[in-house]
Amino acid sequence: MNMPNDIPALDSETKANLAKIAAAVRVLSIDAVQKANSGHPGLPLGCAEIGAYLYGIAMRHNPKHSSWINRDRFILSAGHGSMWLYSLLHLSGFKVTLEDIKNFRQLHSITPGHPESHETDGVETTTGPLGQGIGNASGQALGLKLLAAKFNTEKQSLFDSKVYCLVGDGDIMEGVSSEVSSLSGHLCLNNLIVIYDANKVSLDGPLSDSCSENTKERYKAYGFEVFEMDGHDFDDIHRTMTLARKDQKQPRLIIARTIIGKGSPNRAGTSKVHGSPLGPDELKLTKEALGLPLEPFYVSQSVYDYFAKKLKEQEALEEAWNKKFAAWKQENPALFDEFVKMQEKSLPTDIEERLYKIEIKNPIAGRNASNAVIQELCKTMPFIYGGSADLSCSDMTWIKEADAVKPGSFKGRNIKFGVREFGMATMATGMAETGMIIPYIGTFLTFSDYMRNAIRLASLMKVQVVYQFTHDSIFLGEDGPTHQSIEHYAALRAIPNLHFIRPGDSNEVKMAWLAALTYKGPTALSLSRQNLPELKETKVPYSQGMGRGAYIVMKETRKPDYMLVATGSELSLALDIAKELEKLGKSVRVISMPCFEIFEEQDASYKESVFGGDLGKRVSIEAGVEFGWHKYIGREGIAISMDTFGLSAPAPELAEEFGFTVPSILERIL
Repeated sequence: MNMPNDIPALDSETKANLAKIAAAVRVLSIDAVQKANSGHPGLPLGCAEIGAYLYGIAMRHNPKHSSWINRDRFILSAGHGSMWLYSLLHLSGFKVTLEDIKNFRQLHSITPGHPESHETDGVETTTGPLGQGIGNASGQALGLKLLAAKFNTEKQSLFDSKVYCLVGDGDIMEGVSSEVSSLSGHLCLNNLIVIYDANKVSLDGPLSDSCSENTKERYKAYGFEVFEMDGHDFDDIHRTMTLARKDQKQPRLIIARTIIGKGSPNRAGTSKVHGSPLGPDELKLTKEALGLPLEPFYVSQSVYDYFAKKLKEQEALEEAWNKKFAAWKQENPALFDEFVKMQEKSLPTDIEERLYKIEIKNPIAGRNASNAVIQELCKTMPFIYGGSADLSCSDMTWIKEADAVKPGSFKGRNIKFGVREFGMATMATGMAETGMIIPYIGTFLTFSDYMRNAIRLASLMKVQVVYQFTHDSIFLGEDGPTHQSIEHYAALRAIPNLHFIRPGDSNEVKMAWLAALTYKGPTALSLSRQNLPELKETKVPYSQGMGRGAYIVMKETRKPDYMLVATGSELSLALDIAKELEKLGKSVRVISMPCFEIFEEQDASYKESVFGGDLGKRVSIEAGVEFGWHKYIGREGIAISMDTFGLSAPAPELAEEFGFTVPSILERIL
């Protein structure tokens, strides 16, 4: 093919080497899938040339130091094609051995069915549920733009890398891809390059059975510059990738025309090659058709030699950056201090004292108390960036002394994600994956349903993201049952590795933020819309209160007649009930339990000291479903809870209607 004048053509030797890399990718992938008797051979066969070019030519990274901060990043959104990625990681020198390739999809291998960033060197994020990879890629691109705006100077550009993302038809169809692509185009994330494997086949059959949109025009409407290329022609790939990498003002979409399962005589171009091994006979026919060696897992020594030579170039690339960084550090000591703070995400040694000193009016809504905490944290913690799904004035996420991020301008710390909750959550994960940002994002708790799968993947990876969920119960009032959270506490508590915290007053809100900042994983804060009184009982050291997950806020005077345990806005109600019970001569223990997960991390003796023994009649009080409470109150315990959806009415009337008042609860438990 003819090259534009400013793009030199690939020489014949380079093309020959790339062809050998593509061949190795195909062999390793289809052999590994066959050995596992499980997997997806279609994408590796169809995208082998694209992968060979990305890892053999385009990517600026260092496989021997995969965490180099200014590396190009590659994300396989179409995570079912994981063997394609594992093959490339192995060939290019990451910590993926041939034995790892042979153990594809086996127990405790580092080559699981879909890529997992916490398992495999060189995997930038965990993908599989379609669409989320492009969300993570968009978030990483945004995070790198924020870092560039903060640290690049006129003299030295520390952050100038690209984020590549390979998507398939499934990713393009998933709604989340629309959310993140729309925002990426709006913000002009010109460091994002999306490669669309347009093979016109989905898992269930031809793409034409379910989709006839014009993806090119769709992405142009988002604000992307769109290219098209032959995904099997190295000259065309080279021309297109070179153009896509050049300085531009927009993100790029490259539509790559490919044949799924290329080379398979009986399955190429059909859905039959998508999700099952070729089988011994078709495997042999495919290798013969493509001129591949029949020897299982065969890789030409020349491929390893090629990448060994390339590795020296990549190490030199990082070394040149290190010298630039050293000069930058010398000339910008204040910026360097900020850089270290963001890398280490270090907290002030007196963080707990600082938090307790924040003056907050009484009573105050949980959302407003959290906003006051955010303002204080942002003064000394440059790694904190906030955003909201078009609700910052209501979920109280806005950083008052910071600007908003705007198209092409990334100096701000407030991100307006628009009404794109799922996309926001995937992008927050990507921002955190830069390693220098703790993002917090806000919306109403009921809309966590839109975000759930992104929260789940963040929890699987243990990525440090804070979700500020407000309007967290029926007591938001007149907006009614469409917005009133009922089942959401239980639903979020069910996700492993997620800390779901429902603080009962401003003291617990302060300590909830300390919990979120010290936990190396995701945290969901569940905050009230309505005002809550500050409770003297909750002003205890972190290590004795929030840091334990559950703690005694009112001690019994003798053997308890009642044990009351509550969270959030119902904590003050529990204390009021306890006082009435004491007037009746009853002995009562009251437990605040803002976080089940932190409590379950405590040692057995502490857990026994809080919930163990004969505590009388056990009662939980929480304005959500009772699911999960009987572990702590027993089968005979009384769960004051919600077993229906709410209603539209002022909060006091809802409290009467659903029995969340002192008289109602006393009548039920006495």
